[in-house]
Amino acid sequence: MEPLKGKSTEESRANLDWLSEQPIDVKMEVMQSHLSLCRIIANQIMDEELIKLAGERYSREKPFEGRYSRWGSNPGSIRIGDQRVKVEVPRVRDMTREECQTLESYQRMREVDQMSDQIVNGVIKGLSVRDYEGVIDHMSEGFGLSKSAVSRRFVDNTRDELQAFMERDLSGYEFLAIFIDGKSLGGEQIIIALGVTEQGKKIPLEFVQAHSEKAEPVAEMLRRIKGRGVQVEDVLYILDGSKGFRKAVKQVCGEHVLVQRCTYHKFENIKSYLAEDEHEKAKTDYYKALSLESYEDAKSSLLELEDRIRPVNISAANSILEGLEEILTLHKLGVNQKLWRSFRTTNCIESLNSQLGKYIRKVTNWQSSDQRHRWTAVAMLESEKKMHRIGNYRLLPLMKKAILLHYNNHGAAT
Repeated sequence: MEPLKGKSTEESRANLDWLSEQPIDVKMEVMQSHLSLCRIIANQIMDEELIKLAGERYSREKPFEGRYSRWGSNPGSIRIGDQRVKVEVPRVRDMTREECQTLESYQRMREVDQMSDQIVNGVIKGLSVRDYEGVIDHMSEGFGLSKSAVSRRFVDNTRDELQAFMERDLSGYEFLAIFIDGKSLGGEQIIIALGVTEQGKKIPLEFVQAHSEKAEPVAEMLRRIKGRGVQVEDVLYILDGSKGFRKAVKQVCGEHVLVQRCTYHKFENIKSYLAEDEHEKAKTDYYKALSLESYEDAKSSLLELEDRIRPVNISAANSILEGLEEILTLHKLGVNQKLWRSFRTTNCIESLNSQLGKYIRKVTNWQSSDQRHRWTAVAMLESEKKMHRIGNYRLLPLMKKAILLHYNNHGAAT
């Protein structure tokens, strides 16, 4: 692999602090070049020795009674595999001897003429699964140095981002809708809550790891979100067909909570009972019914579809009746049709899941729950920066008014 083009000067003195401050797409770009990542880790190793000798930059507290001082840097190089990589080597001046000395870590890295095939293969293998920690371990071992001090920085950075994500104050937002959906990571469910504000902004709220879509973990997640300043009761929930999700929402928000059942997932369930030659006709009738603006007309049309299908397949007909009222929640609210695309399916959160997939799809070896949580938090924070507002967001105040009217008519949520 070639070093990153156009970044050699910037990276010649880059270390893990620089890498941790970059957007995740830059981190991924760096990881695609094992030479660039090796340079960064080599810089970190030299920086740690420099701090031990001369202290932190600009700090008045100096080790060894101020014997050693930073003295600029010189160009240097180390060998990685069969290629020589340029690095900037910090200079340290011994003020007692009045002479500059070479960093011991740089000398040791220079002595490693060629990394063994095992080390090189280990680095490449680690990169192929986006395994930061595995790459750092192999690099540190290759230089004959302790891996713990170097790898700890990576883990600590992502752990800090996880804590910041799970504890950030959300009281400054006014939400009118919350989407809930699950994503599988290595055989475990990561259930995500995504909020939509009155201004149409999408804000990832929290996530919980659960082995299934049962109610208890989701209910607890909603209570935590509430504790962070979100008014979870007087909003619209958009859910797929999960009974556990719906049960959790009712537990926390009361029996009269507004739920819009994802119309896409509902038809997929109906379709699963039907023979293939029935699919197209059923799909046409189903979406034609949903396109009708009034609640009464849409419900009547869906009941006609149920009546037509029942002689063919009772289970498919029962599926239409199951959750019928929740399929039509937006109709009952009188929400403008221009908002249907955004709120009658879970597409908004599916889009978030897709973004998460871009960042973590290469991780095939999930070693711990901590790893899942750290990667998910970092990916969600990065995805949040790229999210667009809901389409036709200027109509959302009307939707908010209809939601509040519903709750006012049914009393306070329990």
